Amino acid sequence: MLQTIFGTLAIILTFVGYVPYIRDIVLGKTKPHLYSWLAWGLVGGIVFALQIMNGAGAAAYVTLAAELACVVVIILTLNYRVASTITSADTIFLTLALLSLALWLLVKQPLLAAILATITDLLSFIPTIRKSWQQPHSETLLFYVINIFRFGLAALALSAFTVVTALYPISWFILNSLFVVMLLWRRRYLGNHYAAPRN
Repeated sequence: MLQTIFGTLAIILTFVGYVPYIRDIVLGKTKPHLYSWLAWGLVGGIVFALQIMNGAGAAAYVTLAAELACVVVIILTLNYRVASTITSADTIFLTLALLSLALWLLVKQPLLAAILATITDLLSFIPTIRKSWQQPHSETLLFYVINIFRFGLAALALSAFTVVTALYPISWFILNSLFVVMLLWRRRYLGNHYAAPRN
């Protein structure tokens, strides 16, 4: 019963968190890095299937909700022609992410698949981290704060708490926490030197 409640809350937070993010894309405040979101879009659906097959329960539907929202972000990024400054390093990290995704699809062991999925997501986040280090106001802070609670609840919603089912939400809980700290520090550090709209 508790897992269902935690899972439902996490799903609600997923959609609540994406509302300001999508709004800021439309307003031109938030500029998603296309490479990161494309890779996350590829990974999300497979992680959902992996969690379902390994008894994650309600937590799997948190992943599904995020995957649907991720597709919306990708469509908006393309539709509004959000400019991403793509470096050779970004391309390398996207290539590595896709290679780890390819290995993941070939692997028959759930544990190794979960580890490769996590590696893929971490590599996919690097272009966004690089961009946000230089432009900390180009991401919606509230979205990542909500993500911390969302992934925390997703971990609590797991019906079967194993490395296979828990690695994904726990990794994202930690990564979002660190990313929020970085955004806050960089915004404070840059102060008035950055003139972009604040969100």
